[in-house]
Order: sequence, then structure tokens, then C-alpha cells
Amino acid sequence: MRRNTDYGVYLVTDRTLCRGRALTDVVTAAVAGGVTVVQLREKHADTREFVELARALKALLAPRGVPLLINDRVDVALACGADGVHVGQGDMHPADVRALLGRAALVGLSVEAMAQVREAETLDVDYLGVSPVFATPTKADTAPPWGLDGLARLRAATGRTLVAIGG
Repeated sequence: MRRNTDYGVYLVTDRTLCRGRALTDVVTAAVAGGVTVVQLREKHADTREFVELARALKALLAPRGVPLLINDRVDVALACGADGVHVGQGDMHPADVRALLGRAALVGLSVEAMAQVREAETLDVDYLGVSPVFATPTKADTAPPWGLDGLARLRAATGRTLVAIGG
């Protein structure tokens, strides 16, 4: 799966933005609308609830061929059989993620500065999450936005797959 993943429309979930609708209903509609990768991001769920949500999404997405990535939590990814994990700069090191999940797993890494991009060139990650491209109210602890010019500079600096996050 690693080589053929289509990152064209990458959904990062946020249950507070579901406006009372079930997360599975929102993800189903998103996939019907063209989403090609889903990242389950749960900052407020306890581990048991996070695993239950992940298993429900894995059951929904697997038959549709849409990869499920788990935000930050390798344990949750292992428990539900997710396709991979997306980590930030302060989370588990990507080399440790790869060691735990194996070669077939998708591993993404958030980058907020050019120095992090240069370091990522030495890591076994499948894509870089460029964060944030535009200011976003859903995540307050980010670096200043890259903007489109910053994204263009980043594109010129790396051949890695890029996923634009934020705004």
C-alpha cells in the first residue's frame, strides 16, 4: 500500500466539527465525496474510546480501499489494525513508529520549519504533513503559517509527498 497511496484528498477528523452527527456518517459522506485517506485525530478521547472509534472506521474504510491513519498513537493503530500513523515533532520518533508498525505501514510526519524538512529527508517516512499552510482555529499550538510561497519553497526543497494541513 505504501507506494500506491493517493493522498489527493486527506481528511483529518474532528468530532467537534461533526455538529452532532456520528463520525462514521461524516466519514462515509466524505469518502463518497472523494476522500482518499482518513486520519483519525482524537485529542480528548480516552484510549478505549479511541480504539473503538478506530475499529469502526477501519471496518468502514477497508472495504473501500481507503487507508486509515491514526494521529500520534501507535498503540491505537496496532489495536485496530490501522494502515499507519501520523506523528508530530513531539510524538514518537518516526524510526520507532516504523520499527513497531513494519515496512508496509504508512508513516507521516508533521513539519513546521525548513530544518525539520531537512531532517525528515533522512527518515523513513512516506509523506510530510506541512503544518499549517494557513492559520487554523482547530489547532492553536502551531508555528506561523507557511502560506503558498512557503509551500512552494518546501516543494522545491524535497521530493517527498506533501500533505498541506491547516486552514
